Amino acid sequence: MSEHSTSATPSRGTFLVVLPLIAFIGLALLFWFRLGSGDPSRIPSALIGRPAPQTTLPQLDGLQNNGAQVPGLDPAAFMGKVSLVNVWASWCVPCHDEAPLLTELAKDKRFQLVGINYKDTPDNARRFLGRYGNPFGLVGADANGRASIEWGVYGVPETFVVGREGKIAYKLVGPITPENLQTVLLPQLEKALKAGS
Repeated sequence: MSEHSTSATPSRGTFLVVLPLIAFIGLALLFWFRLGSGDPSRIPSALIGRPAPQTTLPQLDGLQNNGAQVPGLDPAAFMGKVSLVNVWASWCVPCHDEAPLLTELAKDKRFQLVGINYKDTPDNARRFLGRYGNPFGLVGADANGRASIEWGVYGVPETFVVGREGKIAYKLVGPITPENLQTVLLPQLEKALKAGS
């Protein structure tokens, strides 16, 4: 009888040791299939349909356009205009990839391009814009990242379409690419431009 009870004890102990591992693997698979798979740009934003954050940001020191300082971010600038707001940083690798696409978008004068420079130094940010060209009419310096939190930013780059009434109409998580520019971003901009026109 004692031999039988000792052989049952190790398997019960092994099961109790393996149980947390099984639970962890089950949770990991659940998160992978529910959150990890798919396109991160499709993550919904709680801010869609809500007013853009009323965050004033200072200008990016020393950034000039035609000899005049490029203004910072004033929430009043969203009223009456469709805006494309891009959160970027010089240290962000995908931001370098999307910069030429933003320069092309800036040629369309039906909407304004607004930049939020995230946790960057003015020198590095100016060098970045000097390298690719400055597509932005307004550039707010978000040195501590607080404004980006208010905008619900997961990480740079992210881009928002803000309608004429100052409400967020769309959010693109991740970089602008030639594919999502044509299939998602431009249609969202057109939709915002037609609304209230």
